[in-house]
Amino acid sequence: MKLTQTNFYRIAATFVISALLVGLTQFSQAEPGMPYGAGRTTTGNQVSSNRVPANLVQVQVEKVGSTATLGGTVIPYQEVTLAAQLPGRVEYIAGHEGDWFKKSDELIRIDDDDLLAQQRSALAELENSRLAMRNAGVQYSRELWAPQSKNINKMPGMGMPALFDQMFTSNMGNWMGYGNPEVDRYGDLYAQGTQLNQSRSQVTRAQSRLDEIAARLRDTRSLAPFDGVIARKLVEVGDTVQPGQHLIVFSDIEYLQVKVDVPIRLMQGINALTDSDRIMIRLDDPQKKLVKGRLAQKYPVADAQRHTVTIKIDIKKTEPATPGMYAEVMIPESNSRKLERLVIPAKAVIKKSRGSLPVVYIWNAERQRKERRYIRLGTHIDDQRVTVLSGLKKTDTLVIDDWR
Repeated sequence: MKLTQTNFYRIAATFVISALLVGLTQFSQAEPGMPYGAGRTTTGNQVSSNRVPANLVQVQVEKVGSTATLGGTVIPYQEVTLAAQLPGRVEYIAGHEGDWFKKSDELIRIDDDDLLAQQRSALAELENSRLAMRNAGVQYSRELWAPQSKNINKMPGMGMPALFDQMFTSNMGNWMGYGNPEVDRYGDLYAQGTQLNQSRSQVTRAQSRLDEIAARLRDTRSLAPFDGVIARKLVEVGDTVQPGQHLIVFSDIEYLQVKVDVPIRLMQGINALTDSDRIMIRLDDPQKKLVKGRLAQKYPVADAQRHTVTIKIDIKKTEPATPGMYAEVMIPESNSRKLERLVIPAKAVIKKSRGSLPVVYIWNAERQRKERRYIRLGTHIDDQRVTVLSGLKKTDTLVIDDWR
């Protein structure tokens, strides 16, 4: 068929229109900010892109020892259980669970009407004892300075006969062996001194009785031993209690610890820790946050039944922990052989895992694109790094920013 000028123009127009449609299609597939034609295609688990990510991290290889994970419990730094010291009726409770109180604030009070009556009786007895002691002191002083044995009013007769008896009869009787005025005076003085000492003992006994009642009155009031909050109320106003019955649990929750029972075979790793070493703890919060703790206390004696040693680990106030929370403590095993493990930054792992395994992105330098990898994680070295059991090679490069 002969090509005419009209057919030539038609073919040229069709070619131009087709070229324009292809260009518009490629331009619509390009990402914003990318050169023309540099589009993104996604196939399966591969994400291709000609942009080189800004933050690439090489997979590291380190020798890591094994750890044992034990279950523990978050506990307050201080906690006391206040119990009743006297029988009675609960008259006052300062607040409810969660209310905060300063040291020495009154938390709970038991009825003390009977003790107040006993206190008034003891005060009256103390006053009587003091009056008797003053009287005994006066009688002793009178016997000391004016002996009753030489008082003429105590002898028979009156006037001159009494004076005659004082001057001659007593002296004559003493010379003949009948009576001894000095011995009589000593006996009277000793008797008055004994009465004075007995009255002093009665005052001491009455004061001791008063102090005993005051101590029992103090036992009717339970005070806060430190700054803290009411953790649990075990009684209510109006309840009748007996000595030893628990009333209230008071806790200091400003500082928290993790309490865990460690088998004796793992204590070697605990004993090898220094003051600068930290123990990794995974909290049971929604984010399963991994935090560092410092060894605060280890019991000197193991439990004879469970064969474990209790240790306490301090954690920071800023951590999202609450008393009673479950926590997993990673105890290092000092006798284990260190093996080479792949170590990656914890922030390289996608939090929202797509599937049953965690996900990371690696950079394929040959194809200039990111690729998704499913991995199996091992133990955490610290809160920044984690080991990888499978899914990566030591030559891989991770993309830890701008992942989708």
